[in-house]
Amino acid sequence: MAPLDRSTETTDPHPWAQEAVHLGRATRSWRVEFPGAIVPEADGLALADAPELVRLGREVAESWPTALVPPGQGRTLDLWTSLATVGAVDLTIARVIEPHLDALAILNQAGVSDSDRPGGLLGVYAAEGAGMRLTASSDGGRGWTLHGEKPWCSLAGEVDGFLVTAWVDDSRRGLFAVRRSAGVEIGPTAWKARGLAAVVSPTIRLHGVPALAVGEPQWYLERPGFAWGGMGVAAIWHGAAVGVARRLLASAGTRPPDQVALMHLGAVDAALHRSRAVLAGAADLIDGGAASGAAGARLALQVRQVVRHSAEEVLERVAHALGPAPLTGDERHARRVADLQVYLRQEHAERDQAALGSAVLASDRPW
Repeated sequence: MAPLDRSTETTDPHPWAQEAVHLGRATRSWRVEFPGAIVPEADGLALADAPELVRLGREVAESWPTALVPPGQGRTLDLWTSLATVGAVDLTIARVIEPHLDALAILNQAGVSDSDRPGGLLGVYAAEGAGMRLTASSDGGRGWTLHGEKPWCSLAGEVDGFLVTAWVDDSRRGLFAVRRSAGVEIGPTAWKARGLAAVVSPTIRLHGVPALAVGEPQWYLERPGFAWGGMGVAAIWHGAAVGVARRLLASAGTRPPDQVALMHLGAVDAALHRSRAVLAGAADLIDGGAASGAAGARLALQVRQVVRHSAEEVLERVAHALGPAPLTGDERHARRVADLQVYLRQEHAERDQAALGSAVLASDRPW
C-alpha cells in the first residue's frame, strides 16, 4: 500500500478530530481535515432538523478532500477511515455523502468526461420494484431516453443528478447518467422511518428524460468497484458503531463500572476490533489487486457480514449495559441507534449469508 500522506495532520483540538475513527494499524495517526464550515455545528447535530442535516451532508460531499481518491488506487484505507469518521458523527450526513462518492467513483472508473457528467450532488439508484420498470431507448448514437418508474431513490428530491439502472427490451442493460430536469417527477413515498428519517426514498418517474450510457451492458454489476463500494458502506456502519460504543465508554467514566458493565465493555471492544481488522485487511487486498471478480464479490460479502454482525452486537451490548435512559433522554444517542438500525438493513442478513455460502462452494480452495 502507498505511504500515507501526513500533510493534513494536526494536534489542534478539533470537534471532528475528537470523533476520528482509525481503521489503520496502531502506528498510523492519519486523519482528514473536514470542511471548516461543518466544525462549529458538529456538537449541535442532535438538535438539527432534517433539511439542515441534508444541507450539511451536501456541504461535506461537495467539499470532500480531493486527496481522498476512489477505492482501488492505493488509498482505500484512508477513504474508509474518513467515511467511518463521518459515520461516527452523524449517519444522515454519511448517507448523503456515500452515494455521491460512489457515483464519482463509478464515473471515474467508466472514463466519463467531466463535460458529460451530471454536476452537483449525485445519487445512485439501482433498486427494482414489483410492477415498476425503467426502460431505455437509444437514439442510434450515444444518447438514450428513459421512461418509467424507479423505486427507493434516496434523496431524489435533493440531488442534482444521478446514475440509474434501466432495462432495454427484456435485458437489464446497465447504468445511465441523468441530469435533473423537468422530465424527472418525484413520486410518492411510504417512508415513515424513525431512523434516517431525513433520507426520504421516494419512487421517481421519468418522462422521456435524456441520459448517457455509463459503461457497457452489465458493466455496472460486474465492475470491481461494485464490491468495493459495498465495503465502503460497511466502513460507515463501523464508524456509527464506534459512536454508539462511545456512549458506553462515557458512562463508565461517570461511575465505576461493575463486573457486568466491564463484561459488556470488553465484548464491545472485541466486536469493534473484529470489524476494524476486517476492513483494514480488505483495503489492503483491494489496493494490492486481489479483490476483483469473484474474489472481490466474496470479500464484500465477508466484510459486510462481519461488520454488520459486530455493529449489531455493539447495539445490543450498549442497550443491555445502559438500559432505557440514553434511548429516552439522550437525543444524539437515540437517533444514532435508530439510524444505524435502518442503515444496517442494506445488508440482507441471511440472504447474503446464503450468497456467501454459494461463493464458498464455487471456490476451489476457500480456506
